[in-house]
Amino acid sequence: MADKSPIEWTDATWNPIVGCSIATAGCTHCYAMKMAARIEAMTRGGERSEQGSKKTSGAPHYAGTTKKVNGNAVWTGKLALAPERILTQPLRWKEPRRIFVNSMGDLFHEDVPDEWIDQTFAVMAVTPHHTYQPLTKRADRARRYISDPATKHRVYDLACNLVIERQIQIVLIAPDTDERQAPPGPRVYLDQWPLPNVWLGVSAERQQEADERIPELLATPAAIRFVSAEPLLGPIDFERIKLPGIVNPLDALRGMTWQQMTHGRYAGQRLYSGLIFGGDRGLDWIIVGGESGADARPMHPAWPRSIRDQCQAAGVPFFFKQWG
Repeated sequence: MADKSPIEWTDATWNPIVGCSIATAGCTHCYAMKMAARIEAMTRGGERSEQGSKKTSGAPHYAGTTKKVNGNAVWTGKLALAPERILTQPLRWKEPRRIFVNSMGDLFHEDVPDEWIDQTFAVMAVTPHHTYQPLTKRADRARRYISDPATKHRVYDLACNLVIERQIQIVLIAPDTDERQAPPGPRVYLDQWPLPNVWLGVSAERQQEADERIPELLATPAAIRFVSAEPLLGPIDFERIKLPGIVNPLDALRGMTWQQMTHGRYAGQRLYSGLIFGGDRGLDWIIVGGESGADARPMHPAWPRSIRDQCQAAGVPFFFKQWG
């Protein structure tokens, strides 16, 4: 958790859940594995003073999340919910921030219980002055969780409890309530879903991962949908995303499928066949970056330039983070 993040596209990081497991090629040199091992070692070292008396442990929930394989830290698959002081940290940040959610794991990991995600979303719900940026490689789990009608009710039940227990100065507006009768102050509408202050992102390092995750992302209710193509390990054509069972490719930047015209006056041009995700839009933002570190895999300059040009043509914001 960091109030000031060195990551250029966010302001702070918040890790309500820690731990993960390797999913695809983009995970091989994950910085979070090394960082988690470091935090665990520092915590172990701080458990006893030189005199042998027990000291307060800084981050005991990291214990067992990594192991050494050929001298390198690797995720074990063990997951842990952070202590309450970390889980509720955004409540104490008064100035609005963009907050990267779970830089030390994956909020939607297949082994994370719904109850843990519910607690995370409840904190996000009662801090509408912040903008949250969860980033996942498990886009299918994110879609199932957010699209489930029961999720909203669980999250808002927890949110109401938080407001009451911690005396948070916020006005909860129930469905079918005349809000003109409510007192002044920041408001949370208990029938609003998805949360308007949550930007949902997926990682995609190659075309294969883009084809798997982006359709899931676009099928998920979200205020903003973004893709982090970092580390970029191959070219990605966001205008030619493959859809299972559908011949025509998806232009994810515009949210439409299309086909190439082969005859007549429009030969060679694209015919867009309409929005396929309930009339919703395409992607809202693309982040691109190369891999860093001693064993970083190189990024060909043509790959980010192609994505930049695709975004420019579609009017989608493009953020270039680093060459590597």
